[in-house]
Amino acid sequence: MLIGDVARHSGVSTRMLRHYDALGLVQPTGRTVGGYREYAAEDVRRIFQVEGLRSLGLSLKQVRRALEDPAFTPSALVGDLIQWTEVRLAREQELLERLRVIDASAPTGWQDVLRVVELMRGLSSSSAARRQQAVLSRPEGVSVPAELLVGAVLAESDPHVAGAMRWALARAGGEGVAALAAVARSEDVDIRRRAVLAIAEMSEEPGAIAVLAEALGDPDATVRGSAALTLGGHGVAAAVPTLVGMVVEGSNDVGASEALGTLSQDPGCADRIATALADELAAPTADSATRIRLTQALVELEGTTAQKILRDLAHDKDRAVALVASALAGVLEEGTDEDS
Repeated sequence: MLIGDVARHSGVSTRMLRHYDALGLVQPTGRTVGGYREYAAEDVRRIFQVEGLRSLGLSLKQVRRALEDPAFTPSALVGDLIQWTEVRLAREQELLERLRVIDASAPTGWQDVLRVVELMRGLSSSSAARRQQAVLSRPEGVSVPAELLVGAVLAESDPHVAGAMRWALARAGGEGVAALAAVARSEDVDIRRRAVLAIAEMSEEPGAIAVLAEALGDPDATVRGSAALTLGGHGVAAAVPTLVGMVVEGSNDVGASEALGTLSQDPGCADRIATALADELAAPTADSATRIRLTQALVELEGTTAQKILRDLAHDKDRAVALVASALAGVLEEGTDEDS
């Protein structure tokens, strides 16, 4: 079979077949009278073997050793090829993500592209100060792809830098909320915590409250707490059970009490909150410290129901609870007298 026929049947170009011949990798068995290369069936089989090994990422030098050196075993080489391929794929994936970020920024010129590239370099710096500067030094009016900032927020471990990034993301408005909502259901609890915390700082943006309301059902207490504190400030009554639970557990109980106080400004919600706190006060599992926190939360509430519960608690069997309740009830009565 002549070289042209071999090229058509194998898919290997005549130029590459000549290269294989020059390297001694696949040499034709014979020549025609006119000096043309003539390949036997065994030669063609070797060509397919070479191409098969090349498809695995082997160099021509490695292919030759694999076919000719009996001591050249595949186990170690294949392991190395897997490692090299994983590294290459990771680099390709990183490049793909960068290109998508640049595309999302809708650049109008190469200066826009370079600006985004510089921001990406700053956000990936090992220096916390440089990462922070990358988002704070952005010129007014220059937009940054929300996806880029979301990725940076979710990966940031330094709390000060993360705060700066959330601030920058808040400037992205609704786009930032949409990008964060996509990862707020992540299986990684740390990602969910950071996503919800960032959305909480963007609660005035459309769609933010709906995402936070969904987060109230999260299995992680920190995620639920971040969502509940913000929702309470916005008057969302669905946050009440989580906020009461935070007071019971002593998890940011001061913030939870203040949020309950905001919710109690709605007369329809005030009695519900007071009753929920009273139920926890009466729970047989509530220790003295828990009951004191619940008592302190009552003073934040509007309405007469909370005041009545405080007055009753002033006679509680637990002396510490009684003293706290008596003092708080006195403060409330003084405030009432001043108002009148």
